[in-house]
Amino acid sequence: MEVKMSTPTVSFIVPCYKLAHLLGECVESILRQSYADFEVLILDDCSPDNTAEVARSFNDPRIKYIRNDPNLGHLRNYNKGITLSQGKYVWLISADDYLRKPHVLERYVDLMERHPNVGYVICPGYGVRDGLETRLLGAYSQRRDRDRIFRGHELLKRLLHSNFVLTPSGMVRRDCYENISVFDLNMPWCGDWYLWCLYALHHDVAYLSEPMVCYREQHDLSMTCQLTTDKLDACALEEIAIPWIIKKKAQDAGYSDLAKTCLEAIASTYARTMATERYRGGTFFMNFDRFEESLAQHEASASERDYLRAQVSMRVGNEHYWQGDLKLARKFYGAAIQKDPWMMAARVKRLLLALGKPGEYVRKTILAFR
Repeated sequence: MEVKMSTPTVSFIVPCYKLAHLLGECVESILRQSYADFEVLILDDCSPDNTAEVARSFNDPRIKYIRNDPNLGHLRNYNKGITLSQGKYVWLISADDYLRKPHVLERYVDLMERHPNVGYVICPGYGVRDGLETRLLGAYSQRRDRDRIFRGHELLKRLLHSNFVLTPSGMVRRDCYENISVFDLNMPWCGDWYLWCLYALHHDVAYLSEPMVCYREQHDLSMTCQLTTDKLDACALEEIAIPWIIKKKAQDAGYSDLAKTCLEAIASTYARTMATERYRGGTFFMNFDRFEESLAQHEASASERDYLRAQVSMRVGNEHYWQGDLKLARKFYGAAIQKDPWMMAARVKRLLLALGKPGEYVRKTILAFR
């Protein structure tokens, strides 16, 4: 396919810091694409390695090398790349990740051109460790073998509970960055999740079921590995803040029904930061006193606060149930009933616990059909 020299349709932004040894594979995967109307912006965040040498080794006019001095940090580097890019669509892919299929860009552009209401397109991919593909990531759990265009609010309701978007798979319409938001500098750990949610508030979202990207797992410079114990606290607070922010934006946009569903996600997030193993290693451990302090900091009616108190207690009970601590599960189901005597879900779960093994069998059977 002939390469155009005018404004490109797609801009690949490749942030790179101490990843020169992986940069080549990433860029080569882009250059192999069957759709050729793109530019590649390599954003070198003042790397002390030979990133410049690798970047300049490609003899292709579509590749632009930009070096920061001093180091900007990953979010400012992302936003700088977005500002410098020219494409109608923007694809941000870290230098340690790469495109798995040579037709992924062609499929993405074709879909976005045919559906102007879609804000971004995603697909699943495979994790990679030591050069080998490991597990499927980012697959939409329901009908994972089907391509779909989701109504934005439909996807948002699931996305608020957990970020299942595989970050290197996302190609975004430039209008989303220009008219809605770029990366929030106050969200260093969950900023991508926030944007996926925010764009879904205003646009539909496309999902292609074929795994077409690769995500490098658990190497020393990955964001996952950098989420050490002292960073868990900041990550937890970001996770709590995001559904609250989306709720406020939904209300401001007049989506009152969606704002109500945000409360379920808020309750789930509080419970996750209170009771899951992931956050127990942090120095800041969310408990019910801190939960009340957090509630006071957010805009909510008295009925919404009561709803959250009951829901958080029940969901903490669920976490303990699945961890095998039935005594604590029973305690928190009881607390939920005290806060909301009409909460049938908590009553049924406490009753099933009281029945012992028959109750556990019934509960697992119900979940299998959900």
